[in-house]
Order: sequence, then C-alpha cells, then structure tokens
Amino acid sequence: MPKVRQDAWSHEDDLLLAETVLRHIREGSTQLRAFDEVGDVLNRTSAACGFRWNAEIRQKYEQAVELAKKQRKEKKRSEAAFQQPVAAIPKTHSDTVHREIEAPMEENNEEILDLNQVISYLKSLQKESKSQLGLSSKLQELEEEKQELLKENEQLHNQLNSLKEDYQAFISIMDRARKMTMFDDQEYMNKPFFRMEKNGNLEHLAK
Repeated sequence: MPKVRQDAWSHEDDLLLAETVLRHIREGSTQLRAFDEVGDVLNRTSAACGFRWNAEIRQKYEQAVELAKKQRKEKKRSEAAFQQPVAAIPKTHSDTVHREIEAPMEENNEEILDLNQVISYLKSLQKESKSQLGLSSKLQELEEEKQELLKENEQLHNQLNSLKEDYQAFISIMDRARKMTMFDDQEYMNKPFFRMEKNGNLEHLAK
C-alpha cells in the first residue's frame, strides 16, 4: 500500500529521525538510507522524512551532526590503518590531494540527496493536491445530482398529493351517485300502482 500518512510529527518521531540520521552518518551511510529506515518505521514516505529533517530538525542537531561526521572520519581512518600492512606506505602528494577533495564531495553528495528528497516531497504534494481537486469535483457533481433528485422527489410528492385529491373527489362522486340511485329505487318501490277495472273503478295493485 502507498504511504499516505498525514498526521503531525510527534517529539518521539523527531527524536527517532534524528538518532537514525546521526547513526547513519557515523557508520558512513547516507541520509537517504536513514530516511528510508525511518519512513518504514513511521509509515511515512522517505521524502517526508527528508523534508522534516532539513526543515525542522537538522538545525537543532548541528553540533551532533559535526560530531558524527568526525566519528565517521575516525572510523574510516582506523579501518584503513587496520587494513594496511605493518610496513608503513609513504603517502604521495596525489593521495593527499585526493583525500582533501573527497571530504567536500561527501558533503555535496549529502546536500544533493537532501535537495532530491525535497523535490520528491514537493512532487508527492502536487499529486495529492491534484487528487484532492478531483475529489472536490466529484463531490460537487454528487451534490448537484442530489439537488436534482430532491427536486424530482418533490415533484413526485406533489403529483401524488394531486392524485390523492382526485381520488377523494372521485370517491365522493361515486358515493353521491350511489345514494341517488338508492333514493330513486326506493321512490319507485314506494310509488302506488293502480289498475282500472271494467266497471270503471281503480284497483290498487300490490308490488
């Protein structure tokens, strides 16, 4: 999974970053490897660790960094002395010049690595910004769709109320018609019927 941690750095996180960077400097390693190691522990990107180190922490540990660099040089000298044969090998002028040039080159490499980390971190921020813009656009589309659905729901609700009113009116008309039919039938049933006999008298006929 990509590392997307966004929470703030704690004091313990800063301390871990500082101790790890100083240890890598003493051991002759690069700060890039230190940033990778801390990033794996804290679930942060190497670029974020590098940016945090250069922007906030390094200035607080300037003396410790210088001391770690001296310890690194002493370690390299002791290792070189241990690897050399017992007979001392005279130093040539070219060896001296090479060692004098090597030290500032190491410093420049660290600065280049730091700059690369900052550039990488800024690129990751740019990608996150584009992603957030895409999410904002999608959210706006969903909000507009929601408003359209609310309008459509309101229209359907109004149509339903209108149908209910029409239905009630229809039921009322049907009820009135039924009552009128019953009244006509009753009036018909109650109406007397007569028949005229041959002698001219009217005879009441039962229904």
